[in-house]
Amino acid sequence: RNITWHPSLTHSERSALRGQKGCTLWFTGLSASGKSTIATALEQHLLHQGLAAYRLDGDNVRFGLNKDLGFSEKDRGENIRRIAECEGGETLIDGKVALLFADSCTITLTSFISPYRADRLLARTLHEARSISFIEIYIQVPLRVAEERDPKGLYAKARNGEIKEFTGISAPYEEPEKAEIVVNSEETGVKEAVAQIVVYMSEKGLLERRNPGI
Repeated sequence: RNITWHPSLTHSERSALRGQKGCTLWFTGLSASGKSTIATALEQHLLHQGLAAYRLDGDNVRFGLNKDLGFSEKDRGENIRRIAECEGGETLIDGKVALLFADSCTITLTSFISPYRADRLLARTLHEARSISFIEIYIQVPLRVAEERDPKGLYAKARNGEIKEFTGISAPYEEPEKAEIVVNSEETGVKEAVAQIVVYMSEKGLLERRNPGI
């Protein structure tokens, strides 16, 4: 292929110049668990604190980058691969969508059901290969509560057979075994969830801000 990977600043150099650290906050959980709601509130909080943050949402990404994909296990895996990995150079590690944002020292928030452990492990491994923090955030909710919420009417359609391979109904959701953060959204409000995540990030030094260029 007639393409060449062009080296740039190192992650540490870019971090020093931008004055903040980049990382990926990977929100996972059932549909209607509250992933997007909490991620949106957290993004707003971080931006108000003067930190560069950007949210990648499962529904929004499927309108563009992944509009050709369905919801089979194969397509879900490809969906996560595209989010975590966007092909780059041949001799250096491939570029990644979430990783590219994080590598630019942006706090990247991704809210995807991402039901399979293997796919989430792939996303984590890609970040670890570049020594960039990957924080898995499991938004936990009982299936009955998610069905009661059902803001898009998807569970009802899945129960009626109108949607095939729907996570929690006709397709599995593999719960994280070692998520860095677990939020029980049945018992925890949005503000409390944001506060819980912010405390974790602060303890890990991910919210430190420095004067750019120092």
